[in-house]
Formats: sequence, C-alpha cells, structure tokens
Amino acid sequence: MCKNHSSLDLDRQSGIDSKMSEVLFYHLELRPLEQVLPGLLETSLQRGWRVVVQASSPERVKSLSAALWNWGDGSFLAHGSAEDGFAGMQPIWLCCDDETPNQANIRFCIDGATASNIEKFERCIYMFDGHDEDAVNHARAQWKALKGSEHQLTYWQQNPQGRWEKKA
Repeated sequence: MCKNHSSLDLDRQSGIDSKMSEVLFYHLELRPLEQVLPGLLETSLQRGWRVVVQASSPERVKSLSAALWNWGDGSFLAHGSAEDGFAGMQPIWLCCDDETPNQANIRFCIDGATASNIEKFERCIYMFDGHDEDAVNHARAQWKALKGSEHQLTYWQQNPQGRWEKKA
C-alpha cells in the first residue's frame, strides 16, 4: 500500500547542512509527465544527484518504470523499484511511499504524492497536470502548507513553446 504524508519530518539525511530545501512546483500544461519527467531526471543525474520519484500507486511505479526503460532514441534511464531490488545501487528509485533507500538528493512527487521529509533533500519537486482540477488543488494545498516554512518555494509553468517559465 502506498502512503502520502503531509507532516514534515525534521530529521535530516547526513551530508546536507541546511534545514532549508528548494521546493519547486512544475505546472504541466502542454506535455504530459511521461514526456517531461525523463529530461528532468537526466539533468538531475548529470548534476551528480541521486533521485527518488514518488508516485501514487504500485501500478503507476510499474508504468513509469517501463516508460523510463524505453525513453529516448535507443537510450534509457537506469532506475529501479522494490520489484527490482538493489535499492542502494539505483541512481533513480521509483516508489509509492516516502522511502529513500538510495540516499537521494532530490525527490520528485507525482500524481498527488506528498513528501513527508522534505528536509532530507536538496530539492523536492511537485509535478502536476494543469488540466486536472484535483491535481491543481493538491498542488495549491502543498504550496500553502509550505509557504510559511523556511524552504525556498518556486513555481514553474510551461509556456506555449513548452519551456519552463518561473512564475513565483
């Protein structure tokens, strides 16, 4: 069973000095998550970060895993999930709860997932479908819940060309 949490865990992962994390909200409007997420994961790996992607269900994790293995022209993004094992070796870990077995620096929350331990990460990214009213409302609620915290919040929206523009 997958869990979504709303409380913040103040314990920090070793190696991160600040209690403040960057929290980015990505408002998807033109391209679906399956087209946007792989590029962001690739950029994260290029920066030397390890990644956790938190989805809403085991079925979604399985679907996302298949998409990442077939992403790009003859390329893939190395990743794993509980189904695959070897968690500590995975540069990208897919899950549906707040586990972080690969010592990730960055967490992506998709499909309404909520990170309970933002302070453990350099960045936490909430990605949501701008055409889904429930997803937009969930993102707004997360923004409001985090607004008074010490985290650095930014909001990004796709422009008509599909590029990201910082809106807040």
